[in-house]
Amino acid sequence: MQRYKTVIDSETVFTELMVPSYANFGDKVHGGVILSIMDKVAYATAVKHCEGYVVTVGVDGVEFHEPVEIGNLLTLKSRVNYVGKTSMIIGIRAESTDIKTGKITHTNTAYFTMTMKPSESPTEVPGLILRNEEDIRRFAEGKYMKQLGSEKRKMLKGSMEDKSQEELRQMIAGERMQLG
Repeated sequence: MQRYKTVIDSETVFTELMVPSYANFGDKVHGGVILSIMDKVAYATAVKHCEGYVVTVGVDGVEFHEPVEIGNLLTLKSRVNYVGKTSMIIGIRAESTDIKTGKITHTNTAYFTMTMKPSESPTEVPGLILRNEEDIRRFAEGKYMKQLGSEKRKMLKGSMEDKSQEELRQMIAGERMQLG
């Protein structure tokens, strides 16, 4: 019997103070710190949904809209957007709050693909109950992202190897490069 859960069942909100040790050379929060926190939040969200051990398969997209200031609170809001048989796409929205003014700025958007470890039981993640138009839109976007991710991984695993040098040169013609 297949199980289903709502989006709300696994929504996660996590807030952390951005401390001086997180600073990059520009005195902003280092992007790698933000990515690390996002990975933990994606893990927590996926575990809440599937109730089993998961691993990160890939980061399907991260956008850095605005820098995060040291001393601000960074709040990550995440949810399961799409589920396959053993994988999930977790959407994350990051917001930075200036604790002096209360101003909230949308700083990052990310999508993580998480998969349940095969040794876990049950072997399939629960399906997703879509309750509104936003849930339906996000699920459809997730399905599209999964297809794009599969195509990208195929390409990166060698689909260029069967192209001739002439085909490769035609592909890169007009780009900012110089053949030496």
